[in-house]
Amino acid sequence: MVSPMLVVIEEKKYYWTLEFCQKAHISRSTLLRWLKKGVIKEPIRDRRGWRIFNDADLKKIKVEIGRTRENKDEQINETRM
Repeated sequence: MVSPMLVVIEEKKYYWTLEFCQKAHISRSTLLRWLKKGVIKEPIRDRRGWRIFNDADLKKIKVEIGRTRENKDEQINETRM
């Protein structure tokens, strides 16, 4: 069954913002903040101007989530010393 938020364009799967955030386990506000700061690049947009993300975008954001968690762990360890 295809997700109602899944978009298929030229046989490639894309996700709108809400589903992308759910798959990445981040809030919409975090995603928009990272886009604004340039932490991750702006995705393509559909004909209405809505952002659509693909699986490659999901992999990139999961790498960034890992970096963010590593940085938080380092900061916690430094404050404990």
